[in-house]
Amino acid sequence: MFAEERQNQIVALVNKNGSVRVKELSEKYQVTEDSIRKDLTFLERKGLLKKTYGGAMKKRVNVHDLNVSQRKDKNIEAKQKIAAKAMELIKDGDMVFLDISTANLELAKLITKSSLNITVVTNMVDIMLEFMVPTTARFIFIGGVFSIGKDGFAGSFTNKQISDFRFDIAFLGAVGVDVFENNVSTYMVEDGLTKSTVLEVSKNAYMMLETRKFNTDGTYKYARIDSFTGAVMERKPPSEIEEKLKELTIEWL
Repeated sequence: MFAEERQNQIVALVNKNGSVRVKELSEKYQVTEDSIRKDLTFLERKGLLKKTYGGAMKKRVNVHDLNVSQRKDKNIEAKQKIAAKAMELIKDGDMVFLDISTANLELAKLITKSSLNITVVTNMVDIMLEFMVPTTARFIFIGGVFSIGKDGFAGSFTNKQISDFRFDIAFLGAVGVDVFENNVSTYMVEDGLTKSTVLEVSKNAYMMLETRKFNTDGTYKYARIDSFTGAVMERKPPSEIEEKLKELTIEWL
């Protein structure tokens, strides 16, 4: 097999699986690990992937923000799986925070249908609307400066209200996660500062995270990954990502 053909196949594998390992590629193509590393270096220079320690992964991309109304019906099955896993983490009597996240909207729907005696606090309007039904959960809504596109409230007034609470568990959304740089990002500075405030007053905090977001960057880094208790995902992440999460000693579900 010519090097060009092997490189094309490597790109296809990265795009399909999210990541590849040098050792596995060496065995697959019956060439030295040094040859595979040279392939990966060449492909990275062409902008087709990102080299990592011991392998490569999909190139990270910056994406433009979509309004909540545009996002809430996208990847709905993944969000429902994430919400179902998150629901298992909530215990009777908990003080729970749900931030502006379409996965949290799915979680809110499950909470209202449950018999849990908990208190739910949120700054997202669509979540508030879900609680306008008979439910055993107590509900508190946080106000502030309203962002139409985010469907919720953020800013200093919102943060001041949040800082007065102490949450047993919080569920926070993320636009992008970079396990190699140990950071979590969002789009708006105000939203990021609000998320940071929630982290400061929460005993346990989980990212509500579709695995595709490991290859996405937001515009504002609001926390380190290891400042979270864990990440709730719809499926197991690629092996490269899984290894880094273990190094960062956070739970992933």
